[in-house]
Amino acid sequence: DEQRIERLLALGVHDLGENKVQEILRKYETIGDAPNWHLIGHLQTNKVKSIIDKVKMIHSVDSIKLLQEIDKRSAEQNRKTDVLIEINIAAEQSKYGVKPCDVHAFFDEVGQFDSICVKGLMTVAPYVEDAAENRVFFRNMRKFFVDIRERNIDNVTMTFLSMGMTNDYAVAIEEGSNVVRIGTGLFGERIYT
Repeated sequence: DEQRIERLLALGVHDLGENKVQEILRKYETIGDAPNWHLIGHLQTNKVKSIIDKVKMIHSVDSIKLLQEIDKRSAEQNRKTDVLIEINIAAEQSKYGVKPCDVHAFFDEVGQFDSICVKGLMTVAPYVEDAAENRVFFRNMRKFFVDIRERNIDNVTMTFLSMGMTNDYAVAIEEGSNVVRIGTGLFGERIYT
């Protein structure tokens, strides 16, 4: 894994995402801060303190409680942390994220935090054989992105719309994504031991 990362860095890829906190910590020990590390997987509040100074952005914020903890830990280090709000756009039981029906109420509370900056939205669309089936979800994400940007909320700059993975990133880009997560395409299937 580390050798592939070194090759990517040499090719000019500087933003790398990890699903698990322990993976970022492990790779940070050997590779350091040469890449911009992004946490793209679910984050528990008790793990925030261990990565707050190691990541460029947290892509998977799905609760006000988690925002509060990120804000608190960031303030302790006199820093601002960039985050994306994860939306469970297909309302899948097995996935994390703010429910579509709760998005606007969620953003009513976001402006109160001084040590975070919400840089956009993220979603994990359903896994489908035909990527076009996710077009409706990506389109709905784009609508949220535009609507929230027009609200001019404190600490919110809708810059990044992170959607699309190895199997559906082309459709996501057609629908407005400007961040894609293609780890499987670059590294192969993840094997957890």
